[in-house]
This record gives sequence, C-alpha cells and structure tokens, in this order.
Amino acid sequence: MRGSRLHPARLTLSIAAVLVAILALHYAGVGPAWPAWAEHLYEALEVLAAACCLWRAVAHPKERKPWLVIGLGMVSFAAADLYYTIALQPLGDDIPYPSLADALYLGLYPCCFVGLLLLARCRAGRLPWMLWVDGLIVALGFAAVASALVYGRVLDRTGGDPLTVATNLAYPMSDILLLGLVAGLLGVFGLRGWRAWSAVICGFALLGVADTIYLWRVANGTYEVGGVLDAAWPAGMVLVGAAAWQRPRRLDARAVADRGFLPVPLIAGLCATGLLVTDHYERLDQSAVWAAAGCVLAVVVRLGGTFREYARMLRTSRHEAASDALTGLSNRRSLIAELERRLAADEPEPAVLALFDLDGFKAYNDAFGHPAGDLLLRRLGARLAEIGGHDVAFRMGGDEFCILLPADGSADLVGRAQLALSESGEGFTVGASAGTVALPAEARTVSEALAIADRRMYAQKRGGRTSASNQSKDVLLRAVHERSPNLGAHGGEVAELAERTARHLGLEIDMVRAVRQGAELHDIGKLAIPDTILNKPGALDDAEWGFMRRHTLVGERILAAAPALVDVARLVRASHERWDGDGYPDGLAGEEIPLGARVIAVCDAWDAMVTDRPYRRAMPREEALAELGRCAGTQFDPDVVEAFRAVLATPRRHLQALA
Repeated sequence: MRGSRLHPARLTLSIAAVLVAILALHYAGVGPAWPAWAEHLYEALEVLAAACCLWRAVAHPKERKPWLVIGLGMVSFAAADLYYTIALQPLGDDIPYPSLADALYLGLYPCCFVGLLLLARCRAGRLPWMLWVDGLIVALGFAAVASALVYGRVLDRTGGDPLTVATNLAYPMSDILLLGLVAGLLGVFGLRGWRAWSAVICGFALLGVADTIYLWRVANGTYEVGGVLDAAWPAGMVLVGAAAWQRPRRLDARAVADRGFLPVPLIAGLCATGLLVTDHYERLDQSAVWAAAGCVLAVVVRLGGTFREYARMLRTSRHEAASDALTGLSNRRSLIAELERRLAADEPEPAVLALFDLDGFKAYNDAFGHPAGDLLLRRLGARLAEIGGHDVAFRMGGDEFCILLPADGSADLVGRAQLALSESGEGFTVGASAGTVALPAEARTVSEALAIADRRMYAQKRGGRTSASNQSKDVLLRAVHERSPNLGAHGGEVAELAERTARHLGLEIDMVRAVRQGAELHDIGKLAIPDTILNKPGALDDAEWGFMRRHTLVGERILAAAPALVDVARLVRASHERWDGDGYPDGLAGEEIPLGARVIAVCDAWDAMVTDRPYRRAMPREEALAELGRCAGTQFDPDVVEAFRAVLATPRRHLQALA
C-alpha cells in the first residue's frame, strides 16, 4: 500500500536517530568496544543531517530557500569536523588556532540566522511588527542572561592576538544570538506555533546549549573529550534534519496576531530588569547590561505599540457604533445623541429635523435583489451626504434617512434632499416621502421630535400612494367605461357597498381604500372577454365558462403593472374564490381568501342579483338577501354577509370616495 511505504528521507533520519543513540551510549562508556571505522560515525551523522536539509530544499519548492540556506550552514559545520579530524587532529599539540575549521564552524551561525527568518516568513507570512518586537524582547532577554552567565567567564580567560580573541568571543556570541533567535521565534509564535516549530526549535536549541556548555567547561577547565556532551552536536543536527521533513503546518497569521502579549516576553523583560538591578550591586559584563537595556527598551516600545493599537481599536469601535456600515452615514444612535445635546442647551439653536422614507424601494429590492438594493442605498446615502455632510445626514435603518438642518433655508434643503434620495430607470422609480419638525418650537424632547416627523412623513407617503393609485385607477376605469358602460356602472355600485361593508367590519383606512378600488376594478379583466360571451343572452357553455373564469387572472396582470395597485391586484385575483374552496382561480377556502376579496364577492353577487342582466331579470331585494343568507358558509363568508345585511339596514348616505 502506498500509505505504508516509508519516505527515504524519513527512513534515513530514523536510522540516524538510532546511530545518535548508539553514539551517546558509546561516549557514556556503555556497550562493547568501539571499532576503528566507527570513529567517523560522528561526521557521517552530520553529513546525513545536512543532506536531508538540502534534499528537502530540492524536493519542496515552497520552502526551498530556508532549507537550502540551513543545509549549507550544516554542510559548513560537517566540513569543519571532517577537516579537523582528517587534517588537524594528526598534528597533535601543534594544531593552529584559529584555523580553517573555526571559519567553517562559525559559518553555521549566519546560515542558521537567515534560514530561520526565511522559514518564519514562509510559514506565517507577514506578521504585525509588534509580534517581531515580542521576539526581540525574548531574544534580548535570553541573550542578557546567557551573557551574564557565560560570556563574561569566556572573556576573562581569553587572551592572545586579536584574531585569537575575536575567534574565542565569536563562539559564545554566536551561540547566544542563536539561542536568542530561537527563543525569540517562540516568543513570536507562542504555543500555537510549537507543533510547527518543535523539531526546529529543539534542534537549534540543542546545538546552542551544547556549545554553551562546552564553552563553560572549557573556561572552567572541566571539559573532557569523548564525553556524552560530544553526542549533542550530531543529535542537534539530526533534529534539524528531521525538522526539514516534518509536515509543514502554515500558521494563521491572524490567529497568531490575536494571541495578545504573551507572558514569555513579559518574563524576559522582568529578567532583563533584574539583571540591570543586579549590575547596580555587582558588576556584570557590559554585553549582558546592553542586552538587558535593549530588552527593557523593546518592552517599552511594545507597550507603546499596544496602547496605540488599543486606542485605534477604540476609535474604530466608536466610529462603527455611531455610523451605518452600509452607507457610511451616521446612524440612529448618533442622531439621538446629537438631538439630546442640542435640546439640552439652555437656548437651543433653531433647527429642522427632516425624516425620509423611500417610496418604491421594496419593489426595487424584489425586482433586482438585495445586493442591488444595497448598492442603491449606498448611492442615495452618498448623495444625501453631499447636501450637508456626514455630520448632518443619518440613516435610521432600512430605507429611512434623516437630516438635521439649520432653520434658515431648510425648505429648499429638504426639497434637494428628496431629489437626492430619488432615482429612476428602466422598470423602477424610487422616490422619498418627507416629514419635518421644527426644533425646539414644535418639540422639546427627542421622542416627541421623532414621533412628529414620523407621523408627517407617513401622512405624505399615504397621500402620494393614494394619488398614484387613483390616477392609475381612473385610467383603467375610463378604459372599462369605453369598452362597456354597463361594467363601469356595475363597478361603481359594488365599490360603494364594499366600502361601507369594509368600514362596518372595522378595517384600517388603507385597507378600506384598497377594497373600494378592488371593487371598482374587479371586472377589469373582462376587457379581454369577447362581446359574444360577455353579452350572451343565454347560459354559457363549459368552454365559454372556462374563458370567462380567466378574467380574474387577466385583471391581476393588468393591475400589477402599476406598483401603486399591487395590493388591489391581489384582491381582484381572489374576488371569485368561495368560502368552501370551490371558487377560482386558486381554489382558496375560508380565511385563506383575503378579507377584502370576501367583501367584494358578497357585494358583487348582491349587485348581480338585483340588476337586470342579458340572460335574466333582476331579483327582488328580499329574495336576494335570502339567497345571500342561504349561501353564507358555502359561497360567502358568514361574517361578511352579516356585516353586509347590517349595512343595507342602515340609511343610505352619500359616501365621499376615499382620496
């Protein structure tokens, strides 16, 4: 099976790990005698580890640069050991210092520095600068502690020519910087990055710790060749080689950035502060003091950056809380706060509050979709802001807007605002109804001002809708009258009875208006019925009835073409449904039928019974009432029939048509 096959590099690393364990046991004096050829196992392990890093660079282009650089550094280190073993060790006590081996050993460190930074960039992408400051804090803090413990002792025992001194100091300084970099990366990524960085961190940390312990023992004269410590270098390099083949786990930069100021940088800053205090009583090496001072300075920079970030977030949250996310205008909360501020003054400055509600926006949303509706709101909001700026233009929510204007010249500005909130195009027209209130003359509180403006706005909206619907209705009624004068007269009679019945049932004024208009136009679909069927003196056959029953659907289509008559169209469609569900066109039953349509059905049937038709004579009123009572509960809504009886029993008065 493919999944059961071990990758050659991982197999190589597994073998290397076993060999490292054997090498450590040998240095510890455990096991049989060591064969002569096995003395080169040390260098072989280092070469294998370097080869694994280079192999990874060739096999996986995404992380090619970091592993290539790290691999070259490990090649340099392995070459140094090979050169030392082959060329220098036979010289005995005459080994030159420094030598080419030292240059090759030190070549590991710059490659590790660059490779680790490149690897961090590959696995985390761009990180906020404050996270890198976290890493710098940890690195400097660790470097300060390491310098205080190790660097001073090495420096005290260093002597000779400048090149020798520089070489002696380069080792501890490089180790300190390497361990500081590893600690700094842990400070940047925190525990979230541990799984992705565990082998890398452990490998380089082991190399740095082994070097540090080596230098410490050399400085104290306690180092012995062939001890367990000597196995640490190949072990560290094998760990780094294993890290190259660890499955890369790209870190989420946002998740890393959101982790906050971890305790690790804080602890490093406290350690650096402690070293500075200690230096006041017992002098430490200057490198430790400077590293500790740099760490404290980095902590101050980090705290300043944190304060700045939180201040920015606070400003952003306040702006978002006071503004509308869609249009960028101020929101309802901002308006209320501004009104409270103005009205709380001892002598409030005269102003005008204008409230707007979009007309036709719901139809636009239904026709073109919500994304298009959002774009329209953005455009209208931007135009409204041009009238007086974002400080005086507000979006109240939904399709409601508002502006707060100075009292002088407010009428002209309100008119301009209505134009700004209007747009028309193919198949749509969006306008705005407005309601204004003078402050503080007409209102001394916020709730009172909003209530007055809202009431006046909806009064204008109802007036505008009525005007539009009446204009459309008048055009259609004229068409009906020209087609068939009898249909026009019939619609007028039904409309008056329907309005009176709707009032008796306690319907709201808008619904009463829709019922009257539906009654006037309930036969509009008969414009499509041929005269031979419409004026036939005898009974209609099945085919003719099928043709006749289409008139409610035709009527709905005609009326729905006018946005102001959409609600009326719904009533016309259902005007021939029956209470028992045997009507047409949808077979609705009971309260599924709109109440206005039930009213129209009763009034239409009554007028049809008491009026002469081509195929029969008018029925006496008493018989017609009896017929309505007989059909209550089957064809008609019983409650509507009862209300209609009450309407007929009251004296007939002239009703002014609803405007």
